Amino acid sequence: MKLRYFFLVSVFTIAIFSSEKATSQILNAESLRKVTDTSGYSGSASLDFQLKRNVNDFFTISSNVHLQYKMNNHLVLFKNDVDFQKIEGEKLSNSFISHLRYNYKLSQLLTWEAFAQGQYNKVNLINFRGLTGTGPRFKLSQLENYKFYLGSLVMYEYEEVLDGVTPIQRDIRGSVYFSFSLYPNEHISVVSTTYYQPQLGKFKDYRISSQSSLLVGLFKNFALKTSYTFTYDAFPAVGIPNSQYDFTTGVAYTFD
Repeated sequence: MKLRYFFLVSVFTIAIFSSEKATSQILNAESLRKVTDTSGYSGSASLDFQLKRNVNDFFTISSNVHLQYKMNNHLVLFKNDVDFQKIEGEKLSNSFISHLRYNYKLSQLLTWEAFAQGQYNKVNLINFRGLTGTGPRFKLSQLENYKFYLGSLVMYEYEEVLDGVTPIQRDIRGSVYFSFSLYPNEHISVVSTTYYQPQLGKFKDYRISSQSSLLVGLFKNFALKTSYTFTYDAFPAVGIPNSQYDFTTGVAYTFD
């Protein structure tokens, strides 16, 4: 309970610091970012339908809310996702993830990031996973419509799983990611991110996640969104497969 309280405090602390100055099992924080040159709030909300397979076959309806606040060199991102899943036509399951991330732009090519995250996933036997971390983010391209980024963070992880075997995990992990965002025209955007997250000092314990999303504008503020995610965990909970995939399609609403 003390560690859960610590992660809640971490989220609250980052939120206060940001406002005074002005992040599947691996969340794609790049999907939160909304490109805008104006200060203030922006974001999106979506309703998704998913066909998914890991241990069983799933039909999922999920709601996703992303909020972003930008002011000068400061950027705050918040994500809250809730999924309701029907497993093989009869059993219900659920999951949630909440992620708060703060960016401070040091230069045109360098940004410093800090984040806190909490999640629960019944299907993957994750009773609670808390993360908090920080590190640099590098912009690799100056092109306005074709953006490439590289990030390298260090994070603390606290995890409780429900397999009856795995003890509580308290680890230090690295998180290296490569991301690109393509905007060939005003109606189409493509975002892809790949993460590699090893446990420091025990590199055979690692996670990989790759997500690619396509957004096609339908009409004002509405777009068709399609995403494909692949994840690999070298040491998942007992009974959970190492690799999983997730295909999602739905309609997204964005606002400025």
